Amino acid sequence: MALNCLSLLLITLMMNPSLITKSAASSAAADKVYIVYMGSANPAKESAINSMLKRDGGRAIDPLRTYRHGLSGFSARLSPEEAAAIADHPHVISVFPDESYKLLTSRSWDFLQELTESNDVVPLAGPIRPGFCTSSPSSGLVIGFIDTGIWPESESFKSEGTNSNPPRGWNGTCMAGADFESTACNGKIIGARHYVTGTARDWAGHGTHVASTAAGAAVGKASYYDLATGTARGGSEFARIAVYKACNDRLRCKGSHMLSAFDDAIGDGVHDISVSSAPDEVPSRSPYFLRDPVAIGAFHAVERGITVVAGAGNTGPDPASVFNDAPWIITVGASTIDRVFRADVVLGGGGGVVKGEWLTFPDLDRSPIHPLTDGSTAKEGNASYLAASDCQQDSLKREKTEGKIVICEVKGKDPTINLLTQANEVQGKGGLGMILVDDVTRRVAEYSGDFPVTVVSSREAVKLKSYLNITVDPLATILPTVTVGNYRPAPQVSYFSTRGPSVNLPNIIKVVQPDVIAPGVSILAAWIGDDSESTPKGRKPPSFNIISGTSVSCPHVAGAVAAIKNAQPSFSPFAIKSAS
Repeated sequence: MALNCLSLLLITLMMNPSLITKSAASSAAADKVYIVYMGSANPAKESAINSMLKRDGGRAIDPLRTYRHGLSGFSARLSPEEAAAIADHPHVISVFPDESYKLLTSRSWDFLQELTESNDVVPLAGPIRPGFCTSSPSSGLVIGFIDTGIWPESESFKSEGTNSNPPRGWNGTCMAGADFESTACNGKIIGARHYVTGTARDWAGHGTHVASTAAGAAVGKASYYDLATGTARGGSEFARIAVYKACNDRLRCKGSHMLSAFDDAIGDGVHDISVSSAPDEVPSRSPYFLRDPVAIGAFHAVERGITVVAGAGNTGPDPASVFNDAPWIITVGASTIDRVFRADVVLGGGGGVVKGEWLTFPDLDRSPIHPLTDGSTAKEGNASYLAASDCQQDSLKREKTEGKIVICEVKGKDPTINLLTQANEVQGKGGLGMILVDDVTRRVAEYSGDFPVTVVSSREAVKLKSYLNITVDPLATILPTVTVGNYRPAPQVSYFSTRGPSVNLPNIIKVVQPDVIAPGVSILAAWIGDDSESTPKGRKPPSFNIISGTSVSCPHVAGAVAAIKNAQPSFSPFAIKSAS
C-alpha cells in the first residue's frame, strides 16, 4: 500500500503541468551533459533508448552512462535542441542538465544508547531491544555508500568476525583501480565501484568516515591525537559495506554519477543506502524531484525495498532550508552529543580562564606570558575599525600584532571572510595565535592547521574584553584542546542543520522535515592514512578524524536502519522510516 501511495505521488508530480516542464531549452550554445530519465527499469524501453540515440536525420548520440537496473534512462552530451527534442519523446519523463552536488561535510553510539536507556528518547523500534543498534556476526545486510570511496586498510574495515560468505542475492563486484586491488574487498567490504578518478580508493576521507560510522568494526583506543578516546564502532558493526565512489576528492558529485551508483546498488542487492550530497542551493517550488538524481535514485531503490537515508544539509537554521526532502527518503538532521572539545584561554595576573572550543595543538607556553591585543587596536592605517576588529585581509598592522595573541570578532556573515582567512591575516602579520569571538556563524570544533586558534562565545568574551580594557600589559595563552564529557544540554539540534518544512511538494501535501536528527557534531570515525591537512606538525597522519555535518549524522541512521532490518527482516522502507 505504501508503495502504491508513493507511486501515486510521483505520478501526481509528473501529470501536473504546473509541476513539470519537458522542455530542456537553454541559452547556452555549446553542448553539455544532460540526464534523460525514463522511469522504472523496463527491457521494453531499450528500443526507445536506441531510437533516441540513433536519431533519423541527426547525429548518432554516444551515451556516457545508461541506467537499466532500477531505472531507465541515460546521460549524454547534447545540444539544447537535441535535449528539447528528446524531452518530447513519449517514454521520457524529464531531461535535465548534469549538475554538480556537494557532500554535506566512538562516543556518538554510546551516547545514543545512554539516551535510550535513560528514557530520554523513544527507543528505535521496540522489538529490537536488547542489542541496541547492532547486527549479528552472521548478518547478511549490505549498506551501500554513495560517497568518496573508502580506505580499505583502516582497522574499522577488518574482516574478523564477519561472515566471509557473500549474502544471498548479492550480485556486486569489486572493481580494481589505481592503488585499489580487487582483494581490498575482504568480506567486510563486499563490493566497490567507481565512477570518478579511476579508483574506489578514498583520497578525501569523507567516504571512509561515513562508512565506518554506519558499519565500522569495533576498534579500541581510537582517538584523534588523544581526543575523544574510546572504542570506535559502527551502528551496525557486522553489516557489510558496498562502496560506490560517485564523488571526487573535492567533495563534488555529478548527478549522472550518483544515478549510476543508485542503479548499480539496486542491481547489486544492497539493503540500505547512505547518501550525503545536496545541490548548492535549496530549489524553489518546481518539479524538482523529477530532476534530482538523489530523489529519482532513491525512489527506485525504495520501489525495490531498499531504504535510503540522506543528509538534510548544512545551511541552517532558516526555515524551509532542508535538502533531500522527498517523502520516500529518511532525511536526517544533525544534533550535538554530550561532548565538547575545549581550548581555553588563560589570562595573566590571575585574570581567570575564558572557555573556548576548537581542535588546536598550540606550541605556546602554557603559562600566560604572551602579549594580548585585539584587532581594532591593531588596525592598519587605511583599514576600518570594523575590518580590523574582524581581522579581515590587510586590516592589521604588523607592528601592533607581531609576537601577540590577537582577539578577532565576527561581525556578520560575509562569505569571503572565514576563520582561515582571519587566522591567515593574524599569522601573516606575525601574530602568535588568534582568539575568535563568534556568535554569528556558530562554528563547530575542527582542526584548522598548526596556527593556534580557539573560538569563544560573546558571553565568554565579556571577561576577555574586560581584562583587556583594565590591564596595562595584558597577557594570555591558548591551551591545547581537551575532551570534556557529560556536557549538557544534549542532544540539541545543531545550528547548521537545515530546517523544514519541505517546499518541493504540492500545497496539498504537507511534509515535516527532516524526519529525524542524529549525532552530527564533532564525531570521531575512521580516516584515510595519508592526509597531511589533518596532521599537526611533527605527527603521523591520523587513523581517525573528527568532523561534523549532516553527512555525519546520515550514516548514524543508516547504521540504525541496518540494525532494524536485521531484527525485523520483513519491515518495508516505510515501516523502517516509521520506526526511526
